[in-house]
Amino acid sequence: MDKQLEKISIDDTVLVRQCQQGDSAAMGRLIVKYQDRVYNVIFKICSNSDDAAELTQDTFVKCIEKIDTFRGQSAFYTWLFRVAVNLSLNYCKRKVRLGMRSLDAAVGPGQDGVRGQLGAFLADDSAVDPLVAARDKEIGRIAMEALLRLDDPQRAVVVLRDIEGMSYAEISEALEIELGTVKSRLSRARENLRQILQGIVV
Repeated sequence: MDKQLEKISIDDTVLVRQCQQGDSAAMGRLIVKYQDRVYNVIFKICSNSDDAAELTQDTFVKCIEKIDTFRGQSAFYTWLFRVAVNLSLNYCKRKVRLGMRSLDAAVGPGQDGVRGQLGAFLADDSAVDPLVAARDKEIGRIAMEALLRLDDPQRAVVVLRDIEGMSYAEISEALEIELGTVKSRLSRARENLRQILQGIVV
């Protein structure tokens, strides 16, 4: 295990144990430590800043309520992300999205350069991940809009892997799915992202 990750894991173990003994200050430290990461993951899944803020709060409320059930069989942040993702996916199932503009409209008539960059990216078979490879700010914005067109389970696995950098094993634990399912879902999601982006450069 990476020494920095090992240190984080050890620190979390101590903090969680203190939380389970009723130490509210320890819970406060965990919240401060992870609230930005949790918010970012939720926002990438639900695409609404106000809802993401509310779901982040709900995540930590649920964490406080369920902290006694944490047994350390996975890293604390994996357990925490499982709560966050489950809440986000349930939110997505309930929410009806209206008025999403087309990606073609996102790349306006004066942005042929952006269109060309997208075309060059899509022609590069070695660039397997649009979200990682699209470093240009405008390309990245369009790629994130494309991400919203994926179904919820595919979007969740892309966010955790390609944005949060979680391992396949961690994603498997967080989403409570088989390792093989993580890999196949990620592969399909990346291919779907390519197809979505391809539609605006032809």
